[in-house]
Amino acid sequence: MKAFKIKEGMLLGVATAATQIEGGKLDHSWMEWAKVKGHIADGTSPECADDHYSRVQEDTRLMKEMGLQISRLGLEWARIEPEEGVYDEQAVQHYMDEVTLLLSYGIKPLVTLHHFTNPMWFESKGAFEKIENIPCFLRFAEKMVMAFGDKVNEYITINEPNVYATNGYFFGSWPPGEKSFFKTVNVMSVMTVAHIKAYEKIHALNPNARVSFANHMRVFAPENPKNLKHRVFAKLTEQFFQGAMTKAMCKGEFAFPIRNIGHVKKGSYCDFIAVNYYTRSTVSSLGDGVKKGAPINDLGWEIYPEGIVECARKLHTLLPLPIYITENGTCDNTDAFRSRYIYDHLKAISESDLPIERYYHWSFTDNFEWAEGESARFGIVHVDYESQKRTIKNSGQFYSKIIANKGVTDDCYAQYIERETYKTGDANE
Repeated sequence: MKAFKIKEGMLLGVATAATQIEGGKLDHSWMEWAKVKGHIADGTSPECADDHYSRVQEDTRLMKEMGLQISRLGLEWARIEPEEGVYDEQAVQHYMDEVTLLLSYGIKPLVTLHHFTNPMWFESKGAFEKIENIPCFLRFAEKMVMAFGDKVNEYITINEPNVYATNGYFFGSWPPGEKSFFKTVNVMSVMTVAHIKAYEKIHALNPNARVSFANHMRVFAPENPKNLKHRVFAKLTEQFFQGAMTKAMCKGEFAFPIRNIGHVKKGSYCDFIAVNYYTRSTVSSLGDGVKKGAPINDLGWEIYPEGIVECARKLHTLLPLPIYITENGTCDNTDAFRSRYIYDHLKAISESDLPIERYYHWSFTDNFEWAEGESARFGIVHVDYESQKRTIKNSGQFYSKIIANKGVTDDCYAQYIERETYKTGDANE
């Protein structure tokens, strides 16, 4: 069957991150990182991005026009607390106004407190390398939770702590550019404590809140399932990148390489499962790889729709809670196959027996895509970076119709999906 209905009661919307869309010459880690030639693929910086901070009204109206039901938005810590202990109350009010506007349009907000970017004063203190710095993050969390009050009842404490740690401290491709296994493991351990403490803090301030962390999950598959070495490396990579950290952050259960440096007690530290899913990694050694001949996106990532259910099921087995897909999307610079990508992943979700309640497409608009800069487009809305003109893409129109129809009809499939195909990769990269 080509047509399908989305799960009863499941809400669809979009996800964004402050640094990637807001613009502004702020004193934070990604602005500093972008100053060094070679750090950003196309030489751009987050200084301009989508100028969303000045265009909140325009962008939110566009969300309403597209029928979006939910929005995951991030807060720029460096904007709110430009100096340690000094808050910009106008910035605090700005985010309160943005949430109020979303609610007035019937769009439910999910707020992310930390999405990869640190104020430079926090970075200079060692950021999440030091457990002593966690009170800084908790103070920021308290400030914003108190400001939002009962307007916001859903929070992500930290976005993809495993990606933050591995890219920043193991591969050195993100700030602060370290290449140390020890530092990577230490940062993972500190961020685990930071999430758990923030979870407890938010609940103390807002007992009605639902709180989780956005967990970047991948399927790790051996290149040759019959090869023992490949199977071992797949398991080791999965354990190091996501397995151990997931158990620690969700349940306070610690295993190598994550250390219980905060003397955390076992318990439940998530109110829902938050899954960020993009791809499958094919493994033959410690590291990443792409299956030969598999469909890929414009960054060379494998497109593997079944993986979204595999990852969600693994987490649901660990902690049987409602599931939010807090990010899912693809780099498709010409919007040639994004509709099919959305279709394939939503169909897999809808045909599963898992309690998936939310789906946030990454992303709403094209944006500053971290080390790729403006060269990688993930949005269902096209942004002309020179004029800042927004144009709903074909995939955005398709997404709106899914929301309106609560699924995909045969006519919708014929109009948007039938002629779209994926390209394939020829080599294991």
